[in-house]
Amino acid sequence: MPKNRLSHLHIAVALLLLSIAGPALALDGNEILRQVDNNMQPGSYEMYRKLINIEPDGTKKEFVLYTVKTGQDKMVALFISPASEEGRATLRLGDNMWLYIPNVGKPLRITSLQSVTGGIFNNSDILRLDYHVEYEAESISEKEESYQLKLKARTSSVAYDHLQMIVDKKSMLPTSIECYAVSGMLIKTLHYSKIEDFGDGLVRPSVLETESPLHKDYRSLMLFAKVQKKEFADEVFTLNYLSKVNDLRK
Repeated sequence: MPKNRLSHLHIAVALLLLSIAGPALALDGNEILRQVDNNMQPGSYEMYRKLINIEPDGTKKEFVLYTVKTGQDKMVALFISPASEEGRATLRLGDNMWLYIPNVGKPLRITSLQSVTGGIFNNSDILRLDYHVEYEAESISEKEESYQLKLKARTSSVAYDHLQMIVDKKSMLPTSIECYAVSGMLIKTLHYSKIEDFGDGLVRPSVLETESPLHKDYRSLMLFAKVQKKEFADEVFTLNYLSKVNDLRK
């Protein structure tokens, strides 16, 4: 075979191999986001959380919640303490949220941007669904030890229009998330820390802290404990069951 033809053949083969390998090597932001969700929590689980709101003068207000979740869009959170909140419960079904208050006639509708605990965490943070359910990856950039995902809300009902998420490459867990409004204004920044082994293969951050330029010198923390797989009947995630959520702890 003539030398020129052989050279052209080599180039053609190289281009073919690149066209095959290229898509496989391309980073998929949505796949990374799904891995993050899988690493953060089981598909169906229970957990305990302590929420701490810290004011500029150092005053703290604490809440303890028992939380259960199943599938991609069903979650219930029950207040265990303080005594003034005990027995209250919140339910999220997709984009819909309710607050149950003992001795009040029926559950009240609440919104994602409101907060049942005050402080910087809103209801969307407290009753958070998997990230890939609410957001899709618009772009991804790569550094030596992390990925940066730019995420866009799938619908206008989501609390934040877009997110900037930093994902640690080694653990495939989020380290920080900047939350933005439609206008581009930074609403808050979330920081995940203190990786803990919760057992059964679940290794994830045990602390979530947030601050906001809209609430200067205020901070809120969320401490996670006893996150474990558990299956629940469908009736648990109904308005009629909110008064009985505490029975799940027995």
